[in-house]
Amino acid sequence: MRRLLLLLLAAASFSCRIHAQAPAEQGEFTLYKFAAPIGKETYSLASAGGKLTLTSDFLFTDRGTPVPLKAVFTATPTLEPLTLSLDGQSSRLSPLKGEFSLRNGTLTRDGKAMPAPEGTFLIDGYSPVAMQQMLMRYWLSHGKPAKIPTPSGTVHVEPAGELTVQGTVLHGYVLSGLIWGVETLWMDPSQQLVALVSTDAEFDHFEAVRARFAPQVDVFIRQAAKNSLEALAALTAKAKQAAPKDLVVNHVTLIDGTGKPAVRDATVYVREGKIAGISSAAKPLIPVGATVLDGTGKYLIPGLWDMHAHYEQVEWGPIYLAAGVTTVRDCGNEFDYITTVSDTIAAGKGIGPRVLIAGIVDSPGKMTVGAVTASTAEEAIAVVDRYKRAGALQIKIYSSLKPELVPVIAKEAHRLGMTVTGHIPNGMTTEQALEAGFDQVNHIQYPVRDLLHFKSSKDLPSSFDFSTQDARRQIALYRQHNTVFDDTIALYEEIYHSAATPYVQLEPGSARVAPQLREALDAPGQPAGAPGLKLYDAMVATLRELHKDGLTIVAGTDQAIPGYSLHRELEIYVEQAGFTPMEALQAATIVPARVMGLEKTLGTVEVGKQADMVLLEANPLDDIHNTRKIAKTIRGGAVYDPAPLWQAVDFEP
Repeated sequence: MRRLLLLLLAAASFSCRIHAQAPAEQGEFTLYKFAAPIGKETYSLASAGGKLTLTSDFLFTDRGTPVPLKAVFTATPTLEPLTLSLDGQSSRLSPLKGEFSLRNGTLTRDGKAMPAPEGTFLIDGYSPVAMQQMLMRYWLSHGKPAKIPTPSGTVHVEPAGELTVQGTVLHGYVLSGLIWGVETLWMDPSQQLVALVSTDAEFDHFEAVRARFAPQVDVFIRQAAKNSLEALAALTAKAKQAAPKDLVVNHVTLIDGTGKPAVRDATVYVREGKIAGISSAAKPLIPVGATVLDGTGKYLIPGLWDMHAHYEQVEWGPIYLAAGVTTVRDCGNEFDYITTVSDTIAAGKGIGPRVLIAGIVDSPGKMTVGAVTASTAEEAIAVVDRYKRAGALQIKIYSSLKPELVPVIAKEAHRLGMTVTGHIPNGMTTEQALEAGFDQVNHIQYPVRDLLHFKSSKDLPSSFDFSTQDARRQIALYRQHNTVFDDTIALYEEIYHSAATPYVQLEPGSARVAPQLREALDAPGQPAGAPGLKLYDAMVATLRELHKDGLTIVAGTDQAIPGYSLHRELEIYVEQAGFTPMEALQAATIVPARVMGLEKTLGTVEVGKQADMVLLEANPLDDIHNTRKIAKTIRGGAVYDPAPLWQAVDFEP
């Protein structure tokens, strides 16, 4: 009874404070994507007629596309939710509209009534930010309940320590269940939300910071990454195993990734994370006290690489490992976030694959992505130097970069021992980018456009002819420059597959993702006769041609279906693009290791290399689909069981 009285008094005190501030409370948040300011949200909170009314105007512009959202929320003076109205979008591709009401234990959503668990709060996703503020006030004034039911899932709040910014002590909290994964926010002593670090409905980095604290956005990003990694460590404690000093995988069929024939009944001996010996059944190497992993009936391959990752949430770490991915190349991210994550994992304090950074750079403009930009040669050189100091191996050029800065960046990157990859900047051809210093090209769309000479999918030629003099000249140039292509064909299949084929038939993993992701990843496909169908055919034809002509192809996904799409990428290589299963496997193992200059330590199962390996239940050389049948993932000698990794991030194993 005493506890209940205290709670009521606290709620009443908060309510009185709001009444006393009439016309209420007003505030503004600066909105960010990839740490770059892209918009703002203004809100007001008023008290009238015996209820509180929150009105929010949320608007940002992402790569030229406005993302507006208007919200109206009402509650009782003690913050019991009554109604929520949402009208707009939560990302470029995500409409967010809904009418919610809560009365007498019944939740009504767009006219459909259903029972509401006790303690339900009305909120739907990460936006608007002012609604997260109201959620936190509700949690604080209702005794900090262990869980808060919402229309889209159950939210859990955990304290995450204090952070002093501009002389103000802020209280941090990690929230889960509102989006896929976790987000971090900070409240000040007056229960105003100061900063939110989250992801938007496209799974891109999103931040919101109260205007006064905007100069410290990088501080919040770094701390949120640490908070998220700590929260994830607790969830994955059962799945992560310390690397034993001596590990033996015996009675296994070894496919070492070099292209040599498979070795039956092999024994692979790992000492302190490195492959120390490989022997046959006649002379197995099994040191006394070694941890033995029985590989009877199984197949051992090198750890897989995803060469086009965007490691935007810490939840990707266990997903990659569960999918057999032991190394990723991050092709563009927030500087403070990805360096924090990469350094933490490298220090053995997080869970995830090896992270190789390709630092993104763009030029300011309407279509700019990220906060790292360059307008002049001096700025461009400074960007390259900054990424080099942070440990990046590459520079990734984005679409809006000024073409005249490409040779400047390439020259400085090459001087520092780095390579250059990226989108072909607007106004340039693939040929011009290569001549200016590109070493690698992201996405198959660029060679498709330039080899087949079209501006949009509606302009595609009736047939795909790569025998023309101009196409042969361009392909010869690609070969001359040793150009590397990460095609991300699985992403394009997701976007452009025929609506006549349910996507789950192509990618069964799409049915096993976390609940918050299912709707967003439910790709409807292209109707009969749509230009996108032919565009996808042109992309596959170009990929097939580049492979036939001996160009270097590396497998990457660009965040299609988390974890699973790398396997789909390899399947498309074999089923549609003319690769053998071994060639497909090498495109995700030894070839990327060579491309990144790491073939002496990674990419194959050979003595002296890091023990990054995947134990499969079936032979991938018989059927490339068998790369999905993962028994164990071994990363640096540590053995991971996939099932608890999937489950830790709400996927079905």
